[in-house]
Amino acid sequence: MKFKQKKYLDNLPLAEAIAKYGDALKRTNISRPLAGEPVPVGDALGRVTSEAVIAKLSSPFYHSAAMDGYAVRFLDTFGASETRPKRLSIPAQAIAVDTGDPMPDGYDAVIMIEDVEKIAGSELEILKPATPWQHVRLVGEDIVATELIISENHTIRPADMAAMIASGHTTVMLRKRPVISILPTGSELVDPGSELKKGDIIDFNSTMLAAMAMECGAHAVRRSIVKDDVALLKQSILDALSGSDLVVINAGSSAGREDFTADVIAELGEVLVHGVAIKPGKPVILAIVQGKPVIGIPGYPVSAALTFNLFVKPLLYALLGLTPPASETISAKLSRQVASSLGAEEFIRVKVGSVSGSLIATPVTRGAGALMSLVRADGVLRVPAGNEGIGAGQDVQVELFRSPRDIRNTIVCIGSHDNALDVLANFLKKKHPELSLSSAHVGSMGGLLALKRGEAHCAGTHLLDEATGEYNVSSIKKLLPDTRVVLVNLVHRTQGFIVPKGNPKNIRGFEDLVRDDVTFVNRQTGAGTRLLTDLYLKRLAIDPSKVKGYHHEEYTHMAVAAAVLSNAADTGLAVLSAAQALNLDFVPVGSERYDLAILERYYTDPLFQALLGIIRDDTAFRDQIKSMGGYDVSDMGKELGRF
Repeated sequence: MKFKQKKYLDNLPLAEAIAKYGDALKRTNISRPLAGEPVPVGDALGRVTSEAVIAKLSSPFYHSAAMDGYAVRFLDTFGASETRPKRLSIPAQAIAVDTGDPMPDGYDAVIMIEDVEKIAGSELEILKPATPWQHVRLVGEDIVATELIISENHTIRPADMAAMIASGHTTVMLRKRPVISILPTGSELVDPGSELKKGDIIDFNSTMLAAMAMECGAHAVRRSIVKDDVALLKQSILDALSGSDLVVINAGSSAGREDFTADVIAELGEVLVHGVAIKPGKPVILAIVQGKPVIGIPGYPVSAALTFNLFVKPLLYALLGLTPPASETISAKLSRQVASSLGAEEFIRVKVGSVSGSLIATPVTRGAGALMSLVRADGVLRVPAGNEGIGAGQDVQVELFRSPRDIRNTIVCIGSHDNALDVLANFLKKKHPELSLSSAHVGSMGGLLALKRGEAHCAGTHLLDEATGEYNVSSIKKLLPDTRVVLVNLVHRTQGFIVPKGNPKNIRGFEDLVRDDVTFVNRQTGAGTRLLTDLYLKRLAIDPSKVKGYHHEEYTHMAVAAAVLSNAADTGLAVLSAAQALNLDFVPVGSERYDLAILERYYTDPLFQALLGIIRDDTAFRDQIKSMGGYDVSDMGKELGRF
C-alpha cells in the first residue's frame, strides 16, 4: 500500500494540543493509573504504591529497654537521693538489661548503668528515684498496629522500606511499571557498533528516549529498527502494542516523501493531533490505537527529546499515579538577542553562568539536529508563539537541567575556540568534581565584548595587532578601556591550512585560495582566525569575493577540520591539533599566542585559583596538550599583564 504525501493535519498551539489529547485519554480511561502488583519490600525502592500501607504490627511490639542498665519497679525507688542513697537487691528489685531487651514482667523503668553503684554481688545503690517508664520503649512507641505507614501514590524511599518491614510487611502493592516500546524508524538507521557506510545514521535516539522513560519510572523496550516500509511499520506497531502500555514511534512523523507514520497510525486507530505549533518538534503525532496511546515524535534528537518531555513524560507519570516533578526555574538575563518566528512557541537551549552577581543565559546552537546542544545546555527558555524574539539584556525564565549550585560553581569562558579548553575542562572536573568550565565559541572579538558586558568570567583570545605584531593587548585596551583584565597565556599554537590526506590539490598558501578548483571554509566574523585570514588576504591584495567559500563559516577549529574531512571544503585555516585529531594533513602558516583574558575581580576567586593551579602546576595536563600536536606550552600560565 502507498500513501500520498500530505501536509500536517494540524498546527495546534501547544496548550490546545495537550488539552485535546488529554481529554481523549481521560474519556477512554487510558491515562488512569496502572493496577498494582506485589513486590518484595527489598525491591521497592523508587517504585510507587498502588494502595495504602497499613501497619500489621506495632513497633516495638513489646516493652523494651531503651538503655543499658537495670530494670526496676519505679515504686521501689521512692525516697532515693544523694544524701540518702537507696539500695536495691538483685534480682528481686533490679534486673540487668541491655538496650532492646524485653522488660521483665512487672518492671516499669530502667536506670542507666552509669547512674548506679554496685555495692556487692546482690545489691546496687541509686541516688535518685526513677519515673514511670523511664528509659523504656513502650509497645507502639514508634508504630501502632493499624496506623497508616505510607499512602497510595507514594514513591518509596529507603526509610519507607524500613518502616514497612518494622510494621510487619515483607511485600507491598506497587503500581506496575508502565511498559513503553520505542520504535526507531528509517531505512538510514543502523544499530550502534555497525560498520558504517555513507548515508548511514547510528540509532542513538532510541537509547536516549529509553533512558528518559526509565528516569520516569517506566520499563523501556527498545524495538528493532523499522525500515521505511508501510506493511513493516504497521506490523511493528501492532507487535509493540501487544506488550506495551504506550508506544513511541521515532521519526517518520513529518510530511516528507517517506514520512507515512501518521497514515499508518490513522489506519490502525485515531490520530487526534498531527502537528503542534512548537519549534523544534512541530511534526508530532498524538494518537490512540487499540485503547493505548501511540505517539509519533520527530527524528531530530533535539525535537525528539523536547516532544518526549512535553507529551510522553506526563503520560508515564499519570500511569504511575503521579504528577511530573516541576522543573527548577530561575530568572536570568539574556546575553544576546534571540529572533523567533511568529506563530510557534520556541524552546531555546541556553548556557547559564553566574557573573557579576547576575545569572546570564547564553543561547547555544539552535538546530533540531544538534545533539551536543542538549549535552552542553544548562536549561531551556521558552519564546511565546506571539513573540518575534527576546532582546539582549532582558530577564528570561530558564527551566534548569542542572542545579543552581552547579551553575554557581561554573567558570564561564566565552570567546575563541581551542581544543586545549576542552582538555582543561576535563582536568578541572577530574581534580575538582564540584567545579566546571563552560566554554562558548563566539570568536576572540565576541569573547572580549562578552567580558565588557559582564557575561563571562574569562575569554579565549588570539587577536593580532597588525601594526605592532602583538597579540591581544591592544585589542583589550581598545575594547575594554574601563574593564580591569588579567591576561594569562594558555598556549602558543601553530595555525595553518588543513587539507585532505596527501594534499591532493597541492595547497601551499593563501594564493591558492583564488584557484577555481579550491573551495575554502572560513571562520565566523570576529574570530581571531578570521582576522588572521583577512590580514593575509589584504597583504596579498586578494579580494575575498574571489575566494570560493569565503562566506561558508564555522565556529570551531574542529568544525573546519570536519568540513575538510567530509569534502565540504578543500581547505580551511585552523590549528594543527584539529588536523591531527581527524588524521588530516596540514600546511603551516605560522605560530600565534592564545591567551585567557580574565576579569581581574575573579582572578583570586577560588574557582580561578583551582583552574590556574591546573594550568600552572599540572604536568599531566601539559603533557596531554603537547601530545595533541602544534602546541608550545613554555609560557603556559604566565601572567602577561593587567590592563
